[in-house]
Amino acid sequence: MFEGVKEDWRTYEGDIQRHGFWVMLVYRFGRWRYSIRNKWLRLPFSLLYKLLKLLSQILSGIDLPCETTVGRRFLIEHFSGIIISGDAVFGDDCVVRNGVTVGLLRRDERGSPRIGNRVDIGAGAKVLGPIKIGDDVLIGANAVVIRDVPASHIAVGIPAQVRPRKDMPTAAIAAD
Repeated sequence: MFEGVKEDWRTYEGDIQRHGFWVMLVYRFGRWRYSIRNKWLRLPFSLLYKLLKLLSQILSGIDLPCETTVGRRFLIEHFSGIIISGDAVFGDDCVVRNGVTVGLLRRDERGSPRIGNRVDIGAGAKVLGPIKIGDDVLIGANAVVIRDVPASHIAVGIPAQVRPRKDMPTAAIAAD
């Protein structure tokens, strides 16, 4: 837990005022409590986590359950209106901005997105359903992504149109 917190501190540039840092502290604590094997010893930590998570949601407007898998250097760039499903998976160096939803496409269908490394999700974007987002993907502001996005591409619009990134070297795109 403490290595993750130290890395979060560096990711958020040591700025204690950033809401994303506080959300990540609560997230790390929630993950850590699962390391306590004895359920009776874990119980008070679980109650504390639920209280901290609720307080974090109220103060920041960010819902990041500890069941979500996030990679290293996960950055919540702006706060408010961020909803992330508990079964979503994020790779390393991902950025999420305000108004983003990552989760189920429909209530009656299970499956949340699996997001690769170095994915940048713009403000207001919705990434929904059991889809895969490749490495080095940009998701534009307010895009609604409901199908797979290959590595080194950009997804923009409603529903999102997928195009190769122009700022990526041609060799990187061809390698996919």
